[in-house]
Amino acid sequence: MAALRATLHVATLAAGARRALLGREGSLAGNCLAHRCLWDKLHSGPGVGSVPTFDWFFGYEEAQGFLLPLLQEAPAAYPLRVLDVGCGTSSLCTGLYTKCPIPVDVLGVDFSPVAVAHMNSLLEGGQDQIPLYPGHPASRLQFIQADAQNLEPVAPSGSFQLVLDKGTWDAVARGGLPGAYQLLSECLRVLSPRGTLIQFSDEDPDVRLPCLEQGSQGWTVTVQELGPFRGIPYFAYLVQVSH
Repeated sequence: MAALRATLHVATLAAGARRALLGREGSLAGNCLAHRCLWDKLHSGPGVGSVPTFDWFFGYEEAQGFLLPLLQEAPAAYPLRVLDVGCGTSSLCTGLYTKCPIPVDVLGVDFSPVAVAHMNSLLEGGQDQIPLYPGHPASRLQFIQADAQNLEPVAPSGSFQLVLDKGTWDAVARGGLPGAYQLLSECLRVLSPRGTLIQFSDEDPDVRLPCLEQGSQGWTVTVQELGPFRGIPYFAYLVQVSH
């Protein structure tokens, strides 16, 4: 059942991207979701510029009820530093920046220059959009092109209270688990001592948990079910320092 679920998970990603972004013949099933050229193509595909953001799985509106209590309980920092790895053109960063009542300093990183350019344009009010304004006067938002498997150029160790991964492990793992474990290692490196890494996915716990436990020894891994959203159950995998 777990293997079938994992197979269906990849098929869902492929079909969703094809319908929402490409709008033409072809499938992602034969492509590696870990390759930057594919994401550049997706983020510059027909129809992408007509909408401000595009979300895998779900967006900020669905996640806020889960995220806000975590932010309120986070270690004291002003503002709270949040990193979204593989942010793409998701509404997660922009939602946190514009709607979160808690001061947050949000950094979205993606290895696709097309995605980063789109989000910076959105932030600044390009593409005939109204510029984004913070939900709290002290909140900040920035998008930078960076490889989530090598965050050294943009993220010092222990610098973020919250690290978000919405579908990035899923995509990187398509290129092999070593890359996914390197992604996990970098996410844990940049966490503050009492910080939290959250992976959002539709992958079943019996598939994801063993991988996370193997790659984050010495940390505590828990899971919470979210949704269902549009009929699909999702999971939040939380990695925190063991006490």
